[in-house]
Amino acid sequence: MTPNDSQLLNAFSKGDEKAFEQLFEAYYEQTCKYVFKMIRDRDTSEEIVQSTFVNLWEKREMMRADITFKSYLFRSAYNTALNFLKHKKVVASHVAYKQNRIEELRREAISLQPDFEIQKRIELAMEQLPPQCKRVFKMSREERLKYHEIADQLGISKKTVEVHMGKALKILREHLSDYLMVFLFLTPFT
Repeated sequence: MTPNDSQLLNAFSKGDEKAFEQLFEAYYEQTCKYVFKMIRDRDTSEEIVQSTFVNLWEKREMMRADITFKSYLFRSAYNTALNFLKHKKVVASHVAYKQNRIEELRREAISLQPDFEIQKRIELAMEQLPPQCKRVFKMSREERLKYHEIADQLGISKKTVEVHMGKALKILREHLSDYLMVFLFLTPFT
């Protein structure tokens, strides 16, 4: 460290803006070249060096007079560049994860498309059911109630529940005859 650097560092640590400007002008280009070797991007290297100088200014009161400014500056710039590279790696990893997840969801949506079509057809077929018949069917399939439980809740006989279920299954089979898997869905639970 030259006597001039020592004086500048002393003035800088006391908040002398002129000393800061002189140190900036003396070491900015060298530090940019040093950081560029790590980052390989001129604009980003300059941003990192500028950020390093700003951080040094903010911490100027903690600067010791016995340190070599250039070494301290380069070490600070190195750490800032390293943090940038780590962050860049995390971002790249996150982007890759997101892209993979989007692709998985796209494939999943494509594979489920026939299920949506079947579901839509089932809903349309359900609209064809008379109201009480539809209610009995939903209680059986969606709420998983047994026939006697449906009869108790609706205040009707078990035989009436069976009639409604038979009618619902007949109508649904007619509307969904081209979907073989639906027949598994429509098989009665007794």
